[in-house]
Amino acid sequence: MTKTTAVARPRAAARAMDDASTGDPAIQVLRRFRLVFNAVKTHFRQVEKKAGLGGAQVWALAVVRDRPGIGVSELARAMDIHQSTASNLIRALVEQELVAASKTGTDRRAVQLRVLPAGGRVLKRAPAPFTGVLPEALRSLDRPTLKRLDRDLARLIELLGGDERAAHLPLSDDIG
Repeated sequence: MTKTTAVARPRAAARAMDDASTGDPAIQVLRRFRLVFNAVKTHFRQVEKKAGLGGAQVWALAVVRDRPGIGVSELARAMDIHQSTASNLIRALVEQELVAASKTGTDRRAVQLRVLPAGGRVLKRAPAPFTGVLPEALRSLDRPTLKRLDRDLARLIELLGGDERAAHLPLSDDIG
């Protein structure tokens, strides 16, 4: 598939959705959310199918590969997740012998992480982007668009009564 074809499909789908509009803006926005969620879900399914790991585990593995010696707290910050979530991800990766955790250096309490050869092989099979398609797409938006989107989503979250703690959970943990 050419790059042009890959880009044309989402645009064509968006145009078709606009053409089939019910005239109800709430329905149009709901459809757009469905498109976003389904794109995210599809990516994470591909990751799991090809790599044999969930999206958050692949992302953690990639961060550890790119930053050998990183600790769990640093990993949590790099992924913008809670430290206990990062600990659980690392525990699973260590159990699967994809990551090694060692206590070396001056502070023997701190754990340094590194990817093992089996972890490197998993990353070679996994489709990019390792962070997921949504963070990658958001990074490509300009600052004014992101600020407007943030403001508008904050209002929607307020109406939903969203739990702020969920902001630090990886999307791949909730999308099946």
